[in-house]
Amino acid sequence: MSARLFRLLFWLGLLVFAVFALGLLRSILLPFAVGLVIAYVLAPAVGRLERRGVQRSLASILVLLVFLFALACILVLLVPLIEGQIVQLIGRAPRLVSALQAQIGRFVQLLYERLPAEDVDKVRDLVGSKLGEALIWFAGLLQGLITSSVAILNVLSLVVVTPIVTFFFLRDWEVIVADIDSCLPRPSLETIRRQARIIDETLIGFIHGQALVSLILAIYYGAALTLAGLDSGLALGLLIGVLAIIPILGAATGFVLAVGLAAAQYGSWSEIAVVCGIFLFGQMVEANILTPKLVGDRIHLHPVWVIFALFAGGTLFGFVGVLFSVPAAAVVGVLTRFALSRYRRSAIYDPHQPGAVRGLTPYR
Repeated sequence: MSARLFRLLFWLGLLVFAVFALGLLRSILLPFAVGLVIAYVLAPAVGRLERRGVQRSLASILVLLVFLFALACILVLLVPLIEGQIVQLIGRAPRLVSALQAQIGRFVQLLYERLPAEDVDKVRDLVGSKLGEALIWFAGLLQGLITSSVAILNVLSLVVVTPIVTFFFLRDWEVIVADIDSCLPRPSLETIRRQARIIDETLIGFIHGQALVSLILAIYYGAALTLAGLDSGLALGLLIGVLAIIPILGAATGFVLAVGLAAAQYGSWSEIAVVCGIFLFGQMVEANILTPKLVGDRIHLHPVWVIFALFAGGTLFGFVGVLFSVPAAAVVGVLTRFALSRYRRSAIYDPHQPGAVRGLTPYR
């Protein structure tokens, strides 16, 4: 077995083992994953303080305290603002159900006027059974999220464990990076470092771009839905902005809630059409301007691959997988483009190109 083939099998085996191990531990990954992301974002600030003469541990504590203080200020400012609207949102739930029942009743009456009675009965039974299954599934999901011991553990760990994990990551960030670097194979050291820098730039671009997209969407939907007269428009806009961190989820959830609230509040199709128009315009701007310019150009991923990454991450690792699926897909994209560039410069792709030898040519 050649050395090149041995290295390839080694790295593939290590990757399979890592994915398998993470899958086994996915129920406890959330605080550590969130802590790693926060440390990754805050590490440059700690490095700047350290270069100014501040001891690393003290710099890590200062930066983390500033981050937590800023997060607390945001919550203190926003919670009173949206608290009343959230209470109204919950209070309108029975009216929402009644409005949906009325709309379904009118739709069934229209079907009775246009179709034979037996066909309408079949459609009603089918829709009723499927709707009942969906409600049971959704209720079970909510109950699991609220009462599950794992869910409660995750919430507690986010509050208690994540700041501790973040501090240790920040304090030992340079040591961790140096230890990883010392384990890299020496013949490929510069190549791996070069790709790591590209991955770092890609992830930073994704974080900055997605945060900016989420902020713009929160402002747009909050203002537009409020101007449209929707009582809980501001709360919905903020919810959409927060959930927009995960592509597609924010707009889809906000659309369903907004249409339901509009039906409960107005009860007429014209106001519901206005809400639908707000989301249609918002999605057109997001899909054609915001996400391509602020995120897509930085991670170089086709929207189809983003959707696939979301489903794959959710299937493999649950909520943590959904949360980190797009950054992981961006990293895979960088490595895939590198592998393709090596392949196209190899004798396997074209034996007649200059410098091609058996196997892969050295990366330049």
